[in-house]
Amino acid sequence: MREKSPRLIVTFHTTAGAIATEQLCRRLGLEGKLISVPRCITSDCGMAWSAPPELREDPETPLAGRAPGAPGDPAAGGRDRDSRFL
Repeated sequence: MREKSPRLIVTFHTTAGAIATEQLCRRLGLEGKLISVPRCITSDCGMAWSAPPELREDPETPLAGRAPGAPGDPAAGGRDRDSRFL
């Protein structure tokens, strides 16, 4: 049985946002993967990004301010924020 460890869980409003985050994290070389949303959390699309908790704690993380849909995101035209960081 796998040992449980703390994880950063990011949920999304849309499947497109989840997939865009996965692509961004892979391009940036960040550890993590798409998972089904844990039962204790709700999400509109049912998908979540699971990553080491250090990605949230480090203000200099390459992901900071680059979530799909965040202002300035060229892929989404910077129109609206699509992810909720927990």
